[in-house]
Amino acid sequence: MEEKRLSLLENLAVLDKTQLFSVFALFFLGVLAIFSAGAGFDGRGVNFASRQLVWGACSVVAFLVTLRIGYEKFLREAYLLYGISLLLLLSVMVLGMSVKGSQRWIDLGIFRFQPTEFVKITLILVLSKHVCRYPPVDLPSFLGAFAIAALSGILVLAQPDAGSAIVYAVISFVAIVVAGAPWRYPAGLLAATAAALPFAWHLLKEYQKMRIRVFIDPWIDPLGAGYNVIQSRIAVGSGGLLGKGFMEGLQSKLRFLPEPHTDFIFSVFSEEFGFVGSVGILFLFALFFWRLIDAGLRTKDNRAKVLIAGISTWFWFQMLQSIGMSMGLLPVTGLPLPLVSYGGSSLLSFSIALGLAQSVYVSTLKRYR
Repeated sequence: MEEKRLSLLENLAVLDKTQLFSVFALFFLGVLAIFSAGAGFDGRGVNFASRQLVWGACSVVAFLVTLRIGYEKFLREAYLLYGISLLLLLSVMVLGMSVKGSQRWIDLGIFRFQPTEFVKITLILVLSKHVCRYPPVDLPSFLGAFAIAALSGILVLAQPDAGSAIVYAVISFVAIVVAGAPWRYPAGLLAATAAALPFAWHLLKEYQKMRIRVFIDPWIDPLGAGYNVIQSRIAVGSGGLLGKGFMEGLQSKLRFLPEPHTDFIFSVFSEEFGFVGSVGILFLFALFFWRLIDAGLRTKDNRAKVLIAGISTWFWFQMLQSIGMSMGLLPVTGLPLPLVSYGGSSLLSFSIALGLAQSVYVSTLKRYR
């Protein structure tokens, strides 16, 4: 018997509201931090925050459209969508605008967007479909799945955007493992990667090498490459237990902290809301991941399991990386903190991914109705 399709209103009624609460809480806390961070840029806090709210409204629309379409239809067109995203990455290399040495943006006049953010979605979709159609249980299938992922990874590295390329690699690895790859293949790949690291060092650009050096010791270049890390550590540490209070953070207001509304938004929040506020952010993320993973465990569709694993890995890795670099525990990559950092492309892509995840959750509930 054909499964009855729920209307959009019926879908909304059965959404995972606990997860949505964590999402909206993170977003609005991010808007507050963006407003405060922007106040140090000639009073541009209102400008930054209002733009983020507009992008938030657009993201809600994107979420609802994605939810209405459903993850099954997206998976049906996964290869086509991935192909289009590869063409977008190629177009960036020809038509893209360069920002701070990296050619990552396409400028449409009214707004500009970063294709690398949306490729994360299509990569997860194509892997979810491919590894379930061709399970990576033998070496050719295992390598074939990674070859598909490598197409986007190579194009992103050429921009260059090593941070996003690492995200692609981690997503691909977890998706293939979840799809049932024997452990000898992932273990062999990790061993080969570790063995290649000394050679990969010579392929890095000088600024990328310096980021690794200052991660180990930021004081080797305190006024240059190590400046961001040092100022971010100061911001996080100076917040103490309860923080200095909203709009009272000095690191962003006095312009000591570079890119406070994007790369180092967690540092701004920690300085103003302290250890307690930072734990609150981590609790909201934990709540979000709990509900996300629960949806993946409940579904009987193996494609949906891989889809949820990919989305979870994407959000988790960027959260870990963004917070870790703010505290000086990980190298600086410029990855945004999901749902919190300023940026339309990242917020829209996160919202579409959330729509796919909620679609999995709703489809699971429909099977028990």
